[in-house]
Amino acid sequence: MDTKTYGRMLCLDGIIQLTERDEFSYQEMLAFVSLCSHSNPKTVCVIGGGDGAILSRLVMHPGIEKIFLCELDIGVINAAKEYFPQFNRGFDDPRVTVITSDGAKFLADHENFFDVVITDSSDPIGPADSLFSVGYFKIVHKALTDNGISVSQGECMWLHLDLISKLAGKCKETFNHVEYGSISIPTYPCGQIGMLVCSKGQSPKKPLVRVDEILSKEDLDSLRYYTTELHSGCFVLPKFIASV
Repeated sequence: MDTKTYGRMLCLDGIIQLTERDEFSYQEMLAFVSLCSHSNPKTVCVIGGGDGAILSRLVMHPGIEKIFLCELDIGVINAAKEYFPQFNRGFDDPRVTVITSDGAKFLADHENFFDVVITDSSDPIGPADSLFSVGYFKIVHKALTDNGISVSQGECMWLHLDLISKLAGKCKETFNHVEYGSISIPTYPCGQIGMLVCSKGQSPKKPLVRVDEILSKEDLDSLRYYTTELHSGCFVLPKFIASV
């Protein structure tokens, strides 16, 4: 769908997934908070994310050796390649393998395999509901290597505080560190979306690697939202959610 204010827009079941105007905030944060919270990520898995937007950021990291994109709906991938060619860099990278499968099953078959798992899911309705379950995060934990990082779409703090609090609490029983980071994005409900960051190693609040130490100058200049300062700043939260 083409719009006057937000440019081209991707919707699934009538719900906005991304727009050309503001997609960079969410995509950059999920990609670079995860990558910069790990000292040396070699294997990365994206669950969902069939639009390729996060994938196009991950391939900026020259040290990653293998990236797996596991998307259940091949139609999303095909539509994205046709209507959002700016993200095709990710699909065209030789390090990327695209899997059309259930994300939880794929991860369950790859224990102790991934340094980073990014879950770019839609809202917890229908098939995506399982990606917000405690059982799913236990599978993610097993799929991660030592010091592995999981970053997931974490819902809106103004609308889903109960869900966020319960899920974060359960994840703390498994992971060493669990944090909720806030992202500003106008076309999502309330203009805000979160990410649930779970670490088997150190706290993700302070990046282990600076983004300007990883990316080429061209890629670094292309970023419009993520900075090293904002990496830590996104975890500074209002009092009503700071204790989750």
